[in-house]
Amino acid sequence: MRPIDVQRLTVGDTTDRYTRMIRAKSATGALAPGTAEVYARDVLTFAELAGPERVLDDLSGADVDEVLLKFAHKPDGRRRSPSPSPGAGGPRAAARQSAASQARFRRSLSAFFRYATITGWVQLDPMRAVTLRPKDRGGLRSQRRALTTEQADGLLGAARSMVSAPADPARRADQRTELRDALIVLLLAAVGPRVSELTRADVEDFYVNAGVRYWRIFGKGGRTRDVPLPRAVTRVLEAYLADGRRLLDKGREPKALLLSWRGRRLARGDVQGVIDRVLARVDPEHRRGVTPHGLRHTTATHLLAAATDMDAVRRVLGHSDLSTLGRYRDELPGELEAAMRVHPLLGAEEP
Repeated sequence: MRPIDVQRLTVGDTTDRYTRMIRAKSATGALAPGTAEVYARDVLTFAELAGPERVLDDLSGADVDEVLLKFAHKPDGRRRSPSPSPGAGGPRAAARQSAASQARFRRSLSAFFRYATITGWVQLDPMRAVTLRPKDRGGLRSQRRALTTEQADGLLGAARSMVSAPADPARRADQRTELRDALIVLLLAAVGPRVSELTRADVEDFYVNAGVRYWRIFGKGGRTRDVPLPRAVTRVLEAYLADGRRLLDKGREPKALLLSWRGRRLARGDVQGVIDRVLARVDPEHRRGVTPHGLRHTTATHLLAAATDMDAVRRVLGHSDLSTLGRYRDELPGELEAAMRVHPLLGAEEP
C-alpha cells in the first residue's frame, strides 16, 4: 500500500520546485552558480523527455532507462558532427551527446531522485532499478580529451595568426572578433579555466604586479586564485583591451572582459563556437575537435608532462585536492620514450 505521505506531484511540478531550490542554494552561496545551472538544465531536460504531465511517483526504472536513451540520442546543440550527415537537416548535423554528458546527466538525475525520496515525492528511487549501462547507450567511450603537442600547436598557431590577420572588409568594424577569439583560445589552453570562470571574468580581474600580468580567477566554492599569464597571452590580452574590446563595447557591460558583437557579456554556450572558428584555420592534418573542458585537460596534461610541480598545476586549475589531477592527466604519444631518454640516473642519451 502506498504511504499516505507520498505526494502525487507531476514531473513538471517537482522539477520546477527542485530547480527553485538549487537556485536558492546558489544565491546563498551553498552551491556554485555554474553547478546549479547544470543541475537545473538537466532536470528540466528530464521533464521534457519523461513528460511533464506524468506523476513522478509512477515512473519506473524502465521509464528512466527510456529517458537515458532519449538523452543519449538528443542532438548536442553546442557542437557539430565532423562529417556531413545526409538527411539530417543540413550538411553538418548536430552531434549526439558525448559519454561525459551522458554520465553528467545520469548524476544529475540521481541527485534529483535522492531529493525526491527525502521530500516524499516518490516512494522508491527509480534510479535503483535502472538497467542500462553506458555501453547500452550507444557504446560511447570518452575520447582522450587533451590535445597532442602537434594538435595544440596547430590550434595556438591559428589563434596567434588571427592577431595580425588583416580585417575582413566584408564585416562591420563592431563585428570583428578575431582578437577576442584568439584571446579566448589562448586563455583556455594556457591557464585551463572552467568555461564559467572565463565568461565571468571582468577587465578589473587582470592586473600587473612587478611587471607580470595576473588573472584573478573567481572559482568554485567562492575560492579565488591569482594566475600569472605567459607573455604570449599577455600580448594578446593587451592588444584586445587596447583595440578589440573597444570595437565591441557598446556600454552595456562595462566590466565584462569578453563581449559579443552586440556588446553583451559572452555566454558560456558561445565559447564552443569560438573554438570551432579557430579550429577551422588549422591544417586538417593537425586538427582535432576539442571542447573548453578538453582544453582544460590539455593544460593539465602538458604542464604535468613538462614535470611542472603538481601542486603548482593544482593551483593553476583551481582544484582543492591534488587527487583530482589524476582525472585531468591524459597520456601523450611518445612521453615515456622521451622520459627514458633523459633518465635522471643515466643521463641524456647521445643523439
